[in-house]
Amino acid sequence: MNKIFEIPLYPYAKSPDQDATTPVRHQVVVIGAGPIGLGAAIDLAQQGIEVVVLDDNDKVSFGSRAVCYAKRPLEILDRLGCGHPMVDKGVKWNLGKVFFDQRKVYEFNLLPEDGHEFPAFINLQQYYFEEYMVNRVRELQEQGAPIEIRGRNKVSAIGQHDTHVTLEVETPEGPYNVEADWLIACDGAGSNTRAMLGLDFVGRVFEDNFLIADVIMDAEFPTERWFWFDPPFNRGQSALLHKQPDGVWRIDLQLGWDIDKEREKRPENVIPRLKAMLGEDVNFELEWVSIYTFQCRRMEQFRHGRVLFAGDAAHQVSPFGARGANSGLQDTDNLCWKLKLVMDGKAPETLLDSYDVERIHGADENILNSSRSTDFITPKSNISRTLRDAVLDLAEQYEFARPLVNSGRLSVPCTYDGSPLNTPDALPGAPARSRPGSPCADAPLGQGYLLPQLADRFTLLTLNADAPDGLDIDGIPVTRLALDGKDDPTGALADRYLGGEKSAVYLIRPDQHVAARWAAYDETATRDALRRAIGKA
Repeated sequence: MNKIFEIPLYPYAKSPDQDATTPVRHQVVVIGAGPIGLGAAIDLAQQGIEVVVLDDNDKVSFGSRAVCYAKRPLEILDRLGCGHPMVDKGVKWNLGKVFFDQRKVYEFNLLPEDGHEFPAFINLQQYYFEEYMVNRVRELQEQGAPIEIRGRNKVSAIGQHDTHVTLEVETPEGPYNVEADWLIACDGAGSNTRAMLGLDFVGRVFEDNFLIADVIMDAEFPTERWFWFDPPFNRGQSALLHKQPDGVWRIDLQLGWDIDKEREKRPENVIPRLKAMLGEDVNFELEWVSIYTFQCRRMEQFRHGRVLFAGDAAHQVSPFGARGANSGLQDTDNLCWKLKLVMDGKAPETLLDSYDVERIHGADENILNSSRSTDFITPKSNISRTLRDAVLDLAEQYEFARPLVNSGRLSVPCTYDGSPLNTPDALPGAPARSRPGSPCADAPLGQGYLLPQLADRFTLLTLNADAPDGLDIDGIPVTRLALDGKDDPTGALADRYLGGEKSAVYLIRPDQHVAARWAAYDETATRDALRRAIGKA
C-alpha cells in the first residue's frame, strides 16, 4: 500500500487569524485542496493575488481517483509549473482499442499529428498529482508568493455580502471567523459550500454502477486504453483497463444497478471478478477499491455573487471520457485571469458572468458527450442493445461505423463558440480549429514550443504581418509575438494558424484562447476586440 496516503502534506498549524479580535480579510479564499482548488490557488498566487486554501483534510486523496489527464489540461498545468513533473511520472499514451466479446473491433489514435510538446494523455494517480501541486505551492511560498494552505480547517458556515464573504472555520483548536473578497468553492461533488448556500445540481443519475479497482501487478498489457463490450469475464456488461505508474493498473467493471455496494467492494467479491478477467495465474494486490454511479449533472449557475464554483463542486460527469479533473482545470484556467482583472479594477465585475457563460457551455458539452457514452455503454432496452451490438459488428469491418462506437468520448478542449467575449471571425480562410473562442494549438517554435509564449497575458500573435511591438489598451498591456516562415521549419504553425491565408494577426487571451483574428493589423479593431474580451464591449 502506498504510504503517501498516510503522510500529512499540509498539517494543521495555528494561524494568526485564529487570535485576531476582528475577522481578517483575505483577497481570495479557496475551499478544497484537491487538484482544482490548488490549481486555482497557484494560478492566482502566480499573478500576485493573496490566496488562502482551506481544507478539512491534511493529506492527499486516498486511491488513484482521477487517473487520465488530457493534453489541454497538461498545457494548463505547464503554465502553473506542474506539467512536466506530471508527464515525467505519468504513463504516456495515445492509442486505444475497443473489443466486443473477445474480438478487437478497432483501434484509434488520439494525437495522430506531430509538433506538440505534451502527449494526448497521461495516466497518473491523483495522489501524485496532488503531491506535485502541493510541492508547487511550497516553491511559490519560498519565492515570496502570497499563498497558504491550511489543513484541518473546515468551513462550517458562509455568509454572503455585497463586498465580501464571511466564513466560520472549525479547527482542532476551536472555531474562528475569516473574510474574503472572493470565495472559490472547489470542494468536490459533495460540496458543503453548495449545501450551505442552499444550491443543488440539475441533471441525470443513470441506473448503473461501476467497480473501480486499482491493482498492483506485473502485466504485459501494452500502454493503451482497452475497453470491452460484453466480455466473457463480465457478460452483458463492460470493462476498462488502464496502466498507471508503479505497476498499478486501473480496472473498471460494470456491475448493473440493483447491487449492494458495500458487499461488492469486499475483497472476497472483488478478487474473483479480477481473476476472471486477468487469469487465475496472475498475481496481484488490491490497492484501492470503490464503486461509482454514472451522474451527469451541474449547477444552474457557477457564479453566485462573490462565491464562484469550479470542478466537481459545479458539475459532475461519468468517469468514462476523463472529463472530471480535466474539465475542472479548464474552469480555473478560465476564471482566474478574469478575477485578476476585476480585482485590479481593469475590467467590470460583469466579466465574471462570462465565466458562467463559457464554462456552463463547457459543462453542457461534457454532459452531452458523457450522457451519450453512458447510453451506448449501458443500453436501456433490448432494442437499444441490439442496435449497439450491430454497430460494434459493423465497426469491425467497416470504417464508417467506427465513429458511432462510443466507449467514452475522451476529453477534448472546449471551444467557446458564441461567447460574448469573441469578436466575429475576420479570417475565414484560416483553419477552423483556431477560430475565435478556440484554445490555441501548440506548434514547434525554435528550440521550444508556441504555447509557453502565449501564457498569462494578452498577446498579439502576428504571422507574416506588421504590428506595433507593444500596446496598452485601457491599462492592459498587449505583448506582440512576431513570427514568420523562418520560425516555422516544420510548417505546423502555418498549418494550424494560416491555412489558405498569407498572413494573420491573432489576439490571444491570457488563458491561451483566441479572442479575435484578422488578415492584417488594425489598431481600432484590436482595441475593440480587447475591450470586448474584458467585458467592456
